[in-house]
Amino acid sequence: MAMRVLFIGGSGVISSACADEAVRVGHELTVLNRGVTSRPLPAGVEALRADHRDAPAVRAALRGREFDVVVDWIAFTPHHVQTDLDLFAGRTGQYVFISTTSVYQLPATRLPLAESSPLGEPTWRYARDKIACERLLATDHGLPVTVVRPGHTYDRTLVPLVGGWTALARLRRGRPVVVHGDGLSLWTLTHHTDFAAGFVPLLGHPGAVGRAIQILSDDLLTWDQIVGHLADAAGVPARIVHVPSDVIAAADPGWGELLLDNQAHSATYDLSTLRSLVPSFRPRVPFRQGAGEIVAWFDADPRRQRIDANVDRVTEALVAARGASSAAAPIHPAR
Repeated sequence: MAMRVLFIGGSGVISSACADEAVRVGHELTVLNRGVTSRPLPAGVEALRADHRDAPAVRAALRGREFDVVVDWIAFTPHHVQTDLDLFAGRTGQYVFISTTSVYQLPATRLPLAESSPLGEPTWRYARDKIACERLLATDHGLPVTVVRPGHTYDRTLVPLVGGWTALARLRRGRPVVVHGDGLSLWTLTHHTDFAAGFVPLLGHPGAVGRAIQILSDDLLTWDQIVGHLADAAGVPARIVHVPSDVIAAADPGWGELLLDNQAHSATYDLSTLRSLVPSFRPRVPFRQGAGEIVAWFDADPRRQRIDANVDRVTEALVAARGASSAAAPIHPAR
């Protein structure tokens, strides 16, 4: 059934694919942003301009309008969520908050992680704020809420490694990249179109209201495999140096915060809630294919190939400290 849907934001990695899918299935989509988009909106979308952090401006832009569904793609703090509660109470049948699977306690006491798994106490501010947002939404506010928890979601513009293109540039120069631990912790990468295929059917779904729902692929990978797929797509060997996560954290606290709170721990996910609501959900883009899309996009325009000098420097120092060199034999993880 076609619905009137409002996206706050709508041109990001995840939201752009969801906008495309929402229009494809026939929803009447309105996107509210500041008029600056990183990706084009699909034809037929109504665009409203307002600074999403300026509540009076948003209220003016939406005056007299009601929506079946409101999705805020850019609510990161409890203040942002409270603004939405004030704006949309009584004006929508479903408010969708985009959280993250980084809210879970890691290392997990039990895998796979489900929506009922314990939330953590991360030092990573992004995850900590998302937990606070979820707790605010769990209070009595009268707004019909669905919490969606994406995992590590990517499109062709994102190399899913710290430093982005820097890692591929190093591999093409014959230099190793650093992988934390022994490279065998388990991770899930989700193509943004697969996320959209799970997300859009939740819009207006009565069974989704009052629930948290995680949306991920079922393409389970080790970090060595992730680098291996990228190296294959780039046509070079996957030269990997394994470095303990705490050593990486000592060399670069920002990189370390991401690892120690999140990526250094194996995480697998129970998708039964999503599949009970969207029985047709079947991820179609494995990372082997996604890696090819990423490399092709960066190769198409050298201006996209930006090196993060700090990540390159830290990586080189970590490699040197492990006694590794470009002459080291390449690692060929099982693919």
